[in-house]
Amino acid sequence: MPDTIQQLLSALEAELKQLQLWSASPPDIRALESTLPFCCDTLPLEQWLQFIFLPRMQALIDARLNLPGKIGILPIAEEAFKQHGESAAPLLRIIARIDTHVPGAK
Repeated sequence: MPDTIQQLLSALEAELKQLQLWSASPPDIRALESTLPFCCDTLPLEQWLQFIFLPRMQALIDARLNLPGKIGILPIAEEAFKQHGESAAPLLRIIARIDTHVPGAK
């Protein structure tokens, strides 16, 4: 299972770059300290994915620790990326696959 998740995380990074949603520099450290889900009050979703979600998931994989029991990113991603129209479809498919491939997903 970790290999599948690893491949999906790599695909997520590649698609964010393809859509030019990948940031060259990190946001202010205070933005990363938000306590709200997805740092929705301080970061656009693509920055949360890049600077929080991807590094944390990679750290869990590298340490061979259990992945979260459930991930539900797709609903917020559909809203966050709707202004990108059809060009966001591949990104949303990757996120949907991540949501369903974590160990506790149904």
